[in-house]
Amino acid sequence: MERELTMEFARVTEAAALASARWVGLGDKIAADNAAVEAMRAVFNTIHMDGTVVIGEGEMDEAPMLYIGERVGNGESPELDVAVDPLEGTNSCAKGVAGAIAVVAIAKKGCLLHAPDMYMDKIAVGPAAVGKINLDATVHENISNVAEALGKNMKDITVVILDRPRHKKLIEDVRACGARVRLITDGDVSPAVACAFEDTGVDMMMGIGGAPEGVLAAAALRCMGGEMQGRLWPENDEDVARAKVLGIENVQKLLTMEDLVNTDDVFFAATGITEGPLLRGVTYTSKGALTHTVVIRGKTGTVRFIEARHRFDKKPDYAMKGC
Repeated sequence: MERELTMEFARVTEAAALASARWVGLGDKIAADNAAVEAMRAVFNTIHMDGTVVIGEGEMDEAPMLYIGERVGNGESPELDVAVDPLEGTNSCAKGVAGAIAVVAIAKKGCLLHAPDMYMDKIAVGPAAVGKINLDATVHENISNVAEALGKNMKDITVVILDRPRHKKLIEDVRACGARVRLITDGDVSPAVACAFEDTGVDMMMGIGGAPEGVLAAAALRCMGGEMQGRLWPENDEDVARAKVLGIENVQKLLTMEDLVNTDDVFFAATGITEGPLLRGVTYTSKGALTHTVVIRGKTGTVRFIEARHRFDKKPDYAMKGC
């Protein structure tokens, strides 16, 4: 993939963020998500690429657009796998709380895990702690190894965990190590990516969240030289069957970075919708809005933070869906 695509993918997430941000705090997560989907799809289709959505808003009969298998782009080469979450953290957006982002990951065709829409048990760290985590190890072992790799005391390690009843024991185990727990209400892509940045205050992300979100975060960590491990966490036989349809025969397999994203030729882009550990949210002005975006290119490891000022009187209609 060419470096010229960097700004193209930033435009995609910016459009989704601008559209969904109009719904921040209004209590309607469905409308917010729909606005993000429409805007993201419209901008995608202006880009010179032949993309296939491998992680999207659901199956074809469940989602009107950006469904798994949908083609995006103008049909020209290169052929690419596309993973999207137009609004990651729908509840956060609806409630006006931190953590909502618009996010995409793009890789060469056949290089992203086709993760089913189900849960995944995950653990993520930044570059300094690569090789120091194991999803099958105890919480104490993982935190101790990461603390040693980072040159910190265990009490100075911060672990982000989704605030869910299923994580009661995990939270207790982390606190028993003396480490700090930062609970989040929704959206674990942003904190997983934040592990790769020293100034975010996030050292690890642990717990059970969405499998598609795991692949998105793994793409960013692959670009940054970090690490994620995961294992699908099916709730019923339907989940197991869904995984097999997508080519995953062994749902108990420990998924490494090579399983999740098996190339360095990958892009990751995300734009903040509400404030988060890595990105600021959309801010409105009298004539437009401000956005904060991160774009990471795997081949070079280059990380770009883009602060953009958008003038609504100059924006094309396709980029302003919902605004």
